[in-house]
Amino acid sequence: MNSENIMVRAEGIVKNFVSGNDTLRILRGVSFDIPAGFSVAITGRSGSGKSTLLNILGGLDRSDGGMAFVGGLEITSLPEKGLSAYRSKRVGFIFQFHYLLKDFTALENVMLPAYIAGIRKKEALDRARALLSDVRLDDRSGHYPSQLSGGERQRVAVARSMVNDPDLILADEPTGNLDPDNSAIVSELLFASAEKWGKTLLVVTHDENLAGRALTRYTLEKGQLVEGHLPSEAAPAEATLTEAPLTEAPLTEATLLTEGA
Repeated sequence: MNSENIMVRAEGIVKNFVSGNDTLRILRGVSFDIPAGFSVAITGRSGSGKSTLLNILGGLDRSDGGMAFVGGLEITSLPEKGLSAYRSKRVGFIFQFHYLLKDFTALENVMLPAYIAGIRKKEALDRARALLSDVRLDDRSGHYPSQLSGGERQRVAVARSMVNDPDLILADEPTGNLDPDNSAIVSELLFASAEKWGKTLLVVTHDENLAGRALTRYTLEKGQLVEGHLPSEAAPAEATLTEAPLTEAPLTEATLLTEGA
């Protein structure tokens, strides 16, 4: 595959954790490519290193070896200032907990990362409105997190992850706290929004239905990726923002906003 079409390239990523006299080898030379506009799911047992790999690709953690490139930028060699800029402008995060700011409306939570990054307020608000419309929350944009159900909060987080027009969306168990109905809704809207805006999407999850929506699937096992491959010639799967019944259940609220999320 033409290297110009590769959005994510991992080359021999190694990560160890030292505990007393023991060294835990979490990632043992992980290598893979993700073409621009593709979706990839990584599954594996708890503690297998899925979130660790995601955090390295998101510039939230450092590897102990190997190199990672996103959009041609080698992020593994960036200084902290460079990583901060990378997180803010080139990658969008979605976590298991939505991390919305409780004193801001859904619209304000979505627009804030763009406003903080230097986008004019009107443009940031326009972007936020368009993204909230994509996740079918037009009529909830003025509501605070405490007035939203768990599924609605996570849909706000999906919209927020794309407001800075990042190259890459990283989602860590985005349906992990949701009931099956809400999981299906968030999964549909996440993949459809990524497709609409041409985003490269990498999801780590235990959710089999969510993983099944990705074009390519890997399993992280004993520190290495297995059971996955990228087709030599393929186009991103078609996804649509179709209407579906919304059955939501409230979750407990978190009140942190992760940098660059």
